Amino acid sequence: MSVKSLYQVYNVACGSAKVLKESINATASNCTLLQAVIGNDQLYSDAKIASEKARANARKRPFDHANVENLSHHSDEFGDKEVDIFKLARSKSNQVRHHQQHKPNHNHQQKRELHTYSRILNESKKDEEVEVIGSKVQPAVKLTQAPIPSSRLGRLFHYGTLAASVGAHVLKDSAQHYIKTGKMPEVKSVILSPRNIELMARKFSQMRGAALKVGQMLSFQDNSVLPPDIQQILLRVQNSAHYMPADQLEKTISFELGDGWRGRLFASFDDIPIAAASIGQVHTAVTRKELEQVVVKVQYPGVADSIDSDLDNILTLLTSTKMLPPGMFLEKSIANARVELKWECDYIREASNTVRYKEMLANEPAFTVPKIYHDLSDEHVLTMERMKGIEIVKGDWDQEIKNKISSEIMRLTLMEIFKFRFMQTDPNWANFLYNSETGKVELLDFGACREFDETFTKPYTNCLRAAVKQDREMAKKYSIELGFLTGLESEAMTNAHVDSILVLGEPFRGNNDDTIYDFEHQTITDRVRTNIKLMLNERLTPPPEETYSLHRKLSGAYLLCARMKAKFHAKKIFDDIIGLEYQK
Repeated sequence: MSVKSLYQVYNVACGSAKVLKESINATASNCTLLQAVIGNDQLYSDAKIASEKARANARKRPFDHANVENLSHHSDEFGDKEVDIFKLARSKSNQVRHHQQHKPNHNHQQKRELHTYSRILNESKKDEEVEVIGSKVQPAVKLTQAPIPSSRLGRLFHYGTLAASVGAHVLKDSAQHYIKTGKMPEVKSVILSPRNIELMARKFSQMRGAALKVGQMLSFQDNSVLPPDIQQILLRVQNSAHYMPADQLEKTISFELGDGWRGRLFASFDDIPIAAASIGQVHTAVTRKELEQVVVKVQYPGVADSIDSDLDNILTLLTSTKMLPPGMFLEKSIANARVELKWECDYIREASNTVRYKEMLANEPAFTVPKIYHDLSDEHVLTMERMKGIEIVKGDWDQEIKNKISSEIMRLTLMEIFKFRFMQTDPNWANFLYNSETGKVELLDFGACREFDETFTKPYTNCLRAAVKQDREMAKKYSIELGFLTGLESEAMTNAHVDSILVLGEPFRGNNDDTIYDFEHQTITDRVRTNIKLMLNERLTPPPEETYSLHRKLSGAYLLCARMKAKFHAKKIFDDIIGLEYQK
């Protein structure tokens, strides 16, 4: 019997038991009967005290209603000046939900006093009627209706049962294999058996939230990093989709926008979503006020409140298998996912990011950003203009259009790094549409936007310059300054890292401005892949925190260009935006 295999099975069992134990403890803290059975009176007492404190805090109004009325009554002082009230809107959002929970008889006609937009005072209203033209949008993938676990306790229970089921299958299959052959099986094979793959894919699809976010982050790793069975789970999860039943949807939107939201706010609203993503689903609708076509993002209930516990359980499950290489620094990836998920769950923040992008790209004719309907939005519901374009990888474009789309997205990515120092970090190709009528790339989903400090972007762009100039010494220097290297690595590790950096600068090299780079026949991926195993095994320090999201976006741009078989003047784009002169 292999001691190593036995130890790995033991680790899996311990990891599963840990998640299950936490699930039971959490249940116990909410159930007096079960608490008495377990006998941990202190745990129940602590949970009860914490719950009472939380309820007491919830009764405190975080926003004084009088201030809102005062702002409205004195609006003439501002004239047509724009008043930014995103921060006030978040506080007001909490107050609105407080009223929804505690008011016994809701007035269906009552309107919210303050919406989540930068308010234009004395704005003239449109008086013309807008004709609505458009066919019913069909979902991109087949959607399945299923309730989304909404409470933290319910979600923890699902993770606990998943861990218990996988752990039980591992122990059972290992024992059966040993009885038949006299040898312990490879732990990877029993963990990722067809039965467990089906179980994990189904459960993660139902849970959404953190499970899908981690899956999306890992899916942008090179194929040589992740085992094929892990890739299969990620593919299954991303290609399946559960959406909320009508009663859960109704309750969720009412909690954000108030009862009677359909009649008050929309002329029509399609209950079947056109998309179901990691933290929410997207519906088409028509506004009641101006009869404009919009899309409405509705966040799954419980996702925002369960981020920390979900990710802790996912980390336990993944680390117990010990199948992901240590050089991936899984804890750092999870920490990054934790921050990004909390950003993405805040739709007021996303509305603000969308407005910011619309302003940044106002003079960029190649791009368009949807309008936000702030009066139809809140912290977990976001309504925006319905764009007319087609997903860039699904359109039947000629090669000239593909080249144009790819070059513009690469240009935008470099501008985000160097010019704006503000990036939409989600490389999902569904976030980029192309409108053949306007000739513009339509940009979507600004929940995962982040800023980069100049103390990071300056050495990072210098590192990119070193890559383009094939300057090994400067590439190493700036890699140490950024924190990719410590300076104590082996020569093999240092060379592998520098080689990988220089390869990434290849598209932006050339003898003159007319050099066209052929992304279809590039071998960048293959050359980087040869160094991955060594770097994962010998890396002494995790990459800089900023690069987890930045490299995911940059990799997405490279992969898009390759998929579109693009050919364009990448060198000229780099020279125009970043240039080759090192910055001091």
